[in-house]
Amino acid sequence: MLADFMNTPIAWLEWTGLHMSPWKIIGLTGALMFGGRWLVQFLASRKHGKPVIPRLFWYMSLVGSVMTLAYFLFSQKQDAVGVVQNLFPAFTAAYSLYLDIKHRGWNRDRAGH
Repeated sequence: MLADFMNTPIAWLEWTGLHMSPWKIIGLTGALMFGGRWLVQFLASRKHGKPVIPRLFWYMSLVGSVMTLAYFLFSQKQDAVGVVQNLFPAFTAAYSLYLDIKHRGWNRDRAGH
């Protein structure tokens, strides 16, 4: 059954002492992506010498929050706090990305735009 597979520790990682299931890897990847968006924003702002939010920030926000939301919804964790914590950022990132594309077009971050 798929649910059992997704919650079972990955055997080839056990020698490391890490007990990682596919869901845990999805959740951690999402958390790293959601946190890493601040590095992207920092680097873009530093490059431009003013506060800048590149489109990659919104993509990382959306993908990271959806991945951690999936982890909290479908893994053995099934934690309501994690669901609530990631539901609003997923909606906000999706809406912000929509607005960014609507007002600036698809090619906003390319050179010359």
